[in-house]
Amino acid sequence: MRKFLLLFLSILFFAHSTVFAQKITVNARLDSTVMWIGNQAHLSFEVKQLSKQKVIMPLFSDSIVKGLDLVEQAKTDTVKSENGSIKVTQHYVVTAFKDSILTIRAFPFVINGDTVWSNPLSIKVVQPFKVDTAASSVADIKPVYEPKFDWAGLIQIILLILVILALLVVLYIYVRKYWQKKPIFEKAPEPTLPPHIIALNQLDKIKENKPWQQGRTKEYHTELTDVIREYLEPVFGMKSMEMTSEEILDQLRAMRKNDKTTYLGLQQILQLADLVKFAKWNPLPDEHELSLKNAYLFVNQTKKAEEVVATEEKQKEVKSE
Repeated sequence: MRKFLLLFLSILFFAHSTVFAQKITVNARLDSTVMWIGNQAHLSFEVKQLSKQKVIMPLFSDSIVKGLDLVEQAKTDTVKSENGSIKVTQHYVVTAFKDSILTIRAFPFVINGDTVWSNPLSIKVVQPFKVDTAASSVADIKPVYEPKFDWAGLIQIILLILVILALLVVLYIYVRKYWQKKPIFEKAPEPTLPPHIIALNQLDKIKENKPWQQGRTKEYHTELTDVIREYLEPVFGMKSMEMTSEEILDQLRAMRKNDKTTYLGLQQILQLADLVKFAKWNPLPDEHELSLKNAYLFVNQTKKAEEVVATEEKQKEVKSE
């Protein structure tokens, strides 16, 4: 009976040890077994355990072992598996500055008072160039490290500038439209042509279309007199569009003495147009041509007066300055 009890306890102890061994394993890894002086290598410890287990891992301050310095402290990754266990991996970045072979000894991982040891590793640190001990100059061990360009930071700055510009545009539109009550965008003023150029261009269109030959007699004389009336307003400073033909001729009576031909030509245009519009007069073809000819004559003969007025205005502006 005693032998049976001892055998049962031995089997139970062996089973417990086997289950524990299956629950936690530690594997140390290096991404390279050879490293140049001043370069870096990645060291990791992989611990496979149950999700509820708490494993006490070794802590490192400045170095893993003597001669193998830490560049970056541990970064931990945890991956779950389908059978309920997890894999916890601690990543370190290490470097060395002496030509040697370094041994990374086994490190303890403690769980519930029991210890599991990692596997030992070794790495060879190689001097990639010959050192001239006779030279007095000091050379860098490795090239100067240049950080990667921060594209994310640049994009953030550009987006911030675009947001500020958008806010300024919205503020401008609001002030312009709702506060100042002005159009958002002001059109540049179009250059204005002299009145005589405008009048001659309009007469050219009438001459080209010849409305009287198409039976549009009244329309023809209305367009012709409108051209003359619009020309009179800026050149002679009269509200000719609101005046009758007699009032226009009366205001220009001084022209009858100085330029009788021009005055009579204007009189012929206005009086014939009144007969057509109000008395339904049907002029002869030659009379249509004569009105157009007198219109050209009047504009060409009076444009000098327009030039004199423009010159006087420029002289006034110069004196005021």
